[in-house]
Amino acid sequence: MDKPTLNIVATPIGNLSDITFRALETLKNIDIIACEDTRVTRKLLNHYQISKPMLSLHQHSAEKRFEEIALLLKEGKNIAVVTDAGTPGISDPGGRLVEYIVQDLGDQVAIIPIPGATAFVAALSVSGFPTDEFVFLGFPPHKKGRQTFFKKIGETETVVVFYESTHRILKALASLKEVCPERHLVICRELTKIYEETVRGTPEDTLKYYESHPDKVRGEFVVVVGPVSKTRV
Repeated sequence: MDKPTLNIVATPIGNLSDITFRALETLKNIDIIACEDTRVTRKLLNHYQISKPMLSLHQHSAEKRFEEIALLLKEGKNIAVVTDAGTPGISDPGGRLVEYIVQDLGDQVAIIPIPGATAFVAALSVSGFPTDEFVFLGFPPHKKGRQTFFKKIGETETVVVFYESTHRILKALASLKEVCPERHLVICRELTKIYEETVRGTPEDTLKYYESHPDKVRGEFVVVVGPVSKTRV
């Protein structure tokens, strides 16, 4: 008898056409979808005319939800895990569930990655920086640990990539101006969406750009910090 499957399914980070054929087939054939926000996932499913039962699974989900999913797997259900955008578990909910299922069910379940879009990889691909080695740091802390986060970037000589929100991007650039003023940045905003934009320059250059274009300080940002002692892209 085949094992039940827990499928970690990457979904588009903006443009709905970026979903893979395999992801669509998986979503059509599984029993239940565990998603970050059912409203967001429903839009994706409706676009591709897929109808499946859903349950919520987000970063604040209690262990009880993990227990529910484990029970469904024990009953032989095949489950897909998706987030609002990108790859579950990569600065998104999903990682804690996989850890729980591995510990609870072990080899009774097949945990299958269904790869696809990830924002930081898309940004790295257009950065022009050497990417044979890089450090991904996710989102900076909002308050406690934020100074340490940027200090770490300043001390890291290789390429660094992280995410930042609309509300804190200017503060992030100001921090980079302090810790690594000579390094070059590539900032991707709203990747794959209508208002996608890539801005290049030093922390001071990019900070001035966004300060003078407040209409551009919107959406989701991926910041790529170039390596030490490299020429400008």
